[in-house]
Amino acid sequence: MRSYKNGWMTLLILILFLAAFPNQILSKTTKTSKTPKASQNVKTTPKTETSQATPAPSGSLQCDAQSAVLMDGLTGQVLYEQNPNLRIPPASFVKVMTLYLVYDAIRAGQVKMDDLVTVSEMAWRRAWKTEGSKMFIKVGDRVKVEDLMKGVAIASGNDACVALAEHLSGSEEAFVSKMNEKAKLLGLKDTQFKNSDGMPADGQYITATDMANLSRRYIEDHPEALTFHSMVEFEYNGIRQGNRNTLLQKNIGVDGLKTGHIKESGYHLTATAKRDGQRMIAVVMGCDKVKKRAPEAQKLLEYGFKNFSTVEAVKKGATFGPVKVRRGKVNQVILTAAEEGRVTVAKGKEKLVSTTPQLPEFVTAPIRKGQGVAKVLIQNEGKPAKEINLLASTDVEKSLIPSWPILVAIGCGLGIIIVLGFWWLRRPRQKKL
Repeated sequence: MRSYKNGWMTLLILILFLAAFPNQILSKTTKTSKTPKASQNVKTTPKTETSQATPAPSGSLQCDAQSAVLMDGLTGQVLYEQNPNLRIPPASFVKVMTLYLVYDAIRAGQVKMDDLVTVSEMAWRRAWKTEGSKMFIKVGDRVKVEDLMKGVAIASGNDACVALAEHLSGSEEAFVSKMNEKAKLLGLKDTQFKNSDGMPADGQYITATDMANLSRRYIEDHPEALTFHSMVEFEYNGIRQGNRNTLLQKNIGVDGLKTGHIKESGYHLTATAKRDGQRMIAVVMGCDKVKKRAPEAQKLLEYGFKNFSTVEAVKKGATFGPVKVRRGKVNQVILTAAEEGRVTVAKGKEKLVSTTPQLPEFVTAPIRKGQGVAKVLIQNEGKPAKEINLLASTDVEKSLIPSWPILVAIGCGLGIIIVLGFWWLRRPRQKKL
């Protein structure tokens, strides 16, 4: 009788322990679930995609320049390269980074388009003491930020660059430090800035690969910048200057971006064009004649548009699921794509792109809106091309009501307690002698 009672008491203790500490006991089973570890607000950047489209084979396309790169501006896929990592003095390519920081400051509320900038002697002297391009501002002039930005984007004014740099950071040196910090954040590995306008300076360089990536990120983060870069002329103080990017006038979809030239490196052009939902970026550096850079860049752009397609396999915000939720106040949650899922493919192979949502069997509350809980895999010809994070579309609070395994354990425990109690009360008692 005593061993029988001890067995029942041991079982009762185990049931009570299960009811009191369900997570520790049940965690052994949940570890085998397919639920991925959630990470908060996951986003892929930058923004380098897995190569899928086949670049031009060596010898099939030649560019008359020291270095060149053709990139799909929407996916980052490199479609052609020629000495892509050759470090070359950037000339006025520097001004793309200068304007990038100005647009960043405007978005952050640190600067406004109609703010007035007082032109310093340093800014004036930079243009007039060199052979570089200028906006023709004068010492003491009060010039709107917007006009200075146009002077940089269209007329390539060195004086406007220095005026903006001093206005944003107090000095050009401090501004250049921010330019190099931004380059590191963007993942530009072979780029170093020494000034804000691109005039010759020891140790200042960039590669065609980095310039293509810089152009892509600049357009992606500040698409409004193309409004200025696509203007064919600019007038200030009665002086009219044309945009040196002659491809803007050819009606081939070009809407930017920047030319450059110094004796040390030759003639540069980074040109971007948009057609039928595609965007290409062509970078040519070190042409020996000014008349070569535009045709060479155009040749690359045409090659890109004629031979490749940009497929949007997943739209930003597209919904997936629902996915079951455990221990939540609701029992399911819808997931949304964190970004666009685009891949570059050879013409005629667009239908070979497929998507495969990789959804977990369940997720466990609490869940926060924007929390990454799954992925969708984009494949090209059966090979992985890109992964897009899927985010929870809403908050899901943890339920105060225990899950059904816990309720069952508690119910069983209570049932056993009742049976034992009933048995204890009804058990035959020995009479005292």
